[in-house]
Amino acid sequence: MAEVTLDQIEDVSFAALRAHGAVEWIAREVARAVRRAEQTGNVICGLYYLESYCTQLASGRVSGSVEPEVTRVRPGAVKADAKFGFAQAAFSRGFSEACAAARENGTASFAVAHAHTCTSLGFFTEQFAEAGLVAIGMTNASPVVAPPGGNAKTIGTNPIAMSVPAKGGGVGMHFDFSTSAVALGKITMAKAAGESIPLGWAVDADGAPTEDPEAALGGALVSAGGYKGWGFGLMVELLAAGMTGSVNSLDVGGLKLADGPPHGLGQFYIVMDPGTYTDAFFDRFARVAEAVEAQEGARVPGAARREMDVVDVPDALWTSVSALG
Repeated sequence: MAEVTLDQIEDVSFAALRAHGAVEWIAREVARAVRRAEQTGNVICGLYYLESYCTQLASGRVSGSVEPEVTRVRPGAVKADAKFGFAQAAFSRGFSEACAAARENGTASFAVAHAHTCTSLGFFTEQFAEAGLVAIGMTNASPVVAPPGGNAKTIGTNPIAMSVPAKGGGVGMHFDFSTSAVALGKITMAKAAGESIPLGWAVDADGAPTEDPEAALGGALVSAGGYKGWGFGLMVELLAAGMTGSVNSLDVGGLKLADGPPHGLGQFYIVMDPGTYTDAFFDRFARVAEAVEAQEGARVPGAARREMDVVDVPDALWTSVSALG
């Protein structure tokens, strides 16, 4: 393992993206997201994705130079059209307008349309919490999840994230998880390691539960919690694709494929000023948090999130991403 600082991770990511055609400000936004993923131990959304970004920049599957278009569609509705560029760039351009809309109206929605995969959804919602706002976000992805009782990939892992500000500043609660039983990356990592997967993660091509990662990749993932998770996955699909005018999961090729049409995915955020209706928000949050923390081993989501200054990166991965620049 290579011991690498966060500055090194961001610098290497920035250099790689610039070398493959991203303009400076866009490369900086994406590199910042890679850094944050590695800082919080979200390795699937960090350096693991960098080669794919570069390959797709080179092939034209994602634009590294397009300027997103931000519009205030209605007083409480902001849209950032990524124009088949990076989600990080479109979010960055629309973020201040979305915050302003939420503060002016109490509640606002923020749609990011026609974007490359946003990778870590929580990276975006936590920025609202840092700004003192409550945010719920969701996005769709390439189809990997079958409906209960089915065997055909129909929706993506379709994650939901929520971040809540702390009374004194910072983030008081934060969660980010897929509505599938597991992230697809865990299946591919198990296959690469020659390991089996737990029952309940996926079905094979015939719709039968499987412990074989290769059979799972030939079949489909399943929703977390059966019909309950499936319902949340469909909710995400309708808001992320339907409300933003972006593509359905069914119409997106594999997120890491080098060539093909742009992802064109959507992200949809509901942003709220916690003081809109009452001044009791933080007291109510504290009441619950204290009850949770009084129980040994229990925690509020995000409270025990470990943030690292130095990250252990597999030698082969560090060598390969360093060479990209």
